[in-house]
Amino acid sequence: MIEQLLPPFAAVSTAREDLVADLFPEEQRQVSDAAPKRRREFATARACARAALAELGIAPAAVPSGPKGEPKWPAGVVGSITHCRGYRACAVARSSELAALGIDAEPNEALPEGLLPDIALPPEREAIGRLMAEDPGTSWDRLLFCIKESVYKAWFPLTGRWLGFEDAQVSIDRFDSSFVARLLVPGPAVEGRIVDAFSGRWLQRGGLLLTAIAMPVRDRPGGVADLT
Repeated sequence: MIEQLLPPFAAVSTAREDLVADLFPEEQRQVSDAAPKRRREFATARACARAALAELGIAPAAVPSGPKGEPKWPAGVVGSITHCRGYRACAVARSSELAALGIDAEPNEALPEGLLPDIALPPEREAIGRLMAEDPGTSWDRLLFCIKESVYKAWFPLTGRWLGFEDAQVSIDRFDSSFVARLLVPGPAVEGRIVDAFSGRWLQRGGLLLTAIAMPVRDRPGGVADLT
């Protein structure tokens, strides 16, 4: 499903349940002390990663986690991994095509009571209230969380820095299933231009909320200003 939100040159692999998958030694070491559920999720995500990399013609390789939990991709690759109940996905692309890539998936269910103020700025909370009144079939609060997760996944490989929920203000368009996240902190320089926003697309389907950001490199049509 998430492939519908990404350009055709991005490779995607998904799974609806955990897979039996081998890990490279360095990957195995990273989850040797983890709970069984975490080990299964990690192994399935890496199986999806290797399947997606294979679509780009890249031989099986380890995809260990970095110090902040971020996947460490082979040279020349950008990518993102997500997993939630009943869905795992990986998306990758060549860094000659995309400067950054961020995906996330969440169940189409309301956030736990009291969590929204922790992730949403006041204007975002007002907008979520309006969207819930207009279309109660979508868990807009959870979608906001999903968007901010995909923003962070696109941001971190470019900066190596933390980005808090309060550091980007999101606008959601429910009619064309798009969003824009305006950075409230200094953004990274990409191909000689400062990124001050991330834009992307979202989808509700099969009980899931899916979000994706695919930032093209400057020499592609539209450049980094066209972040979808």
